[in-house]
Amino acid sequence: DLPEDGLVNITVFDIMGRSVITLVNTEQNAGHKFINWNVTNSADQSISAGLYFFTIRAADFTQTRKMVLLK
Repeated sequence: DLPEDGLVNITVFDIMGRSVITLVNTEQNAGHKFINWNVTNSADQSISAGLYFFTIRAADFTQTRKMVLLK
C-alpha cells in the first residue's frame, strides 16, 4: 500500500549485492499496488534459484527484505 503519491523504486539484488533488475522506478499514485516478476534479470535472461534481496524506496521510506527463489 502506498499512502501518498510519489516516486517508487523496487530493485532486486543478488547475494553479492549486484543489481539483478529494477522492477519499478516511476511516479506512482497512492493506493494498493501489485507487481508480478517473471524471474528474469534486466537482460531478460532467467535467473537461478537462490537467495536474493529486494529494496523498496518510496518518499522517505526504505525497506530491504530477503527472499528465496525456488524453482
